[in-house]
Amino acid sequence: MKISHHLDDATVVAFAAGTLGEAHRVVVSAHVTMCRVCRDAVRAAEAVGGMVFQEQDGDAVSDGCRAATLASLDGAAQTMAVKVRGPLSDVPLPLGNLLGGKSLADLKWKVRAPGVAKFDIEMSPGSRTRLQLMRLGSGRKMPDHGHGGEELTLILKGSYSDHTGRYLPGDVADLDEETEHQPMVDSDEDCICLIATEAPTRFKSIWARLAQPFVGI
Repeated sequence: MKISHHLDDATVVAFAAGTLGEAHRVVVSAHVTMCRVCRDAVRAAEAVGGMVFQEQDGDAVSDGCRAATLASLDGAAQTMAVKVRGPLSDVPLPLGNLLGGKSLADLKWKVRAPGVAKFDIEMSPGSRTRLQLMRLGSGRKMPDHGHGGEELTLILKGSYSDHTGRYLPGDVADLDEETEHQPMVDSDEDCICLIATEAPTRFKSIWARLAQPFVGI
């Protein structure tokens, strides 16, 4: 598997520091099980974070921050260790745990429009982030849109293209509110993506905005 699109450095550091939102942590954890480049980057960030902890006085870092960071790093290390030993599948281990071991085909997808279906993944109570699987049919083009905050999209099956390039399984689109694009599925099969968001999508077309509450993205 050749991966061409990787996590932004800021995302890697935030993940290692334990400051990413819950949904975004899942996407990063899933991606690093598939991508050696980002896996190595996370390990490097962990090493730097560990040295900072050792150099800080006891009162310089809050117990809560320290605990959250160490838990994130321990979880990532365990996930990577398990995944690297096994064969890759269309459901990375961190996602498979949330899906109860079900395959993508076994999920109860909700059809929102012709060629568009989604599956919402429940987050912890109080989580400010949202995690969902999106399935787009071959040749389907999303309306031109931007993002209300940080968005991470991991390709699990199929592929899509936009002005930033072509995204294949294992690739991740690490986007912020400054990015606008119009992805189009260019694979013969459906494109299935794991998407973490912290705010609703900003569609440019008035018709897309009117349909947004019904589509649920």
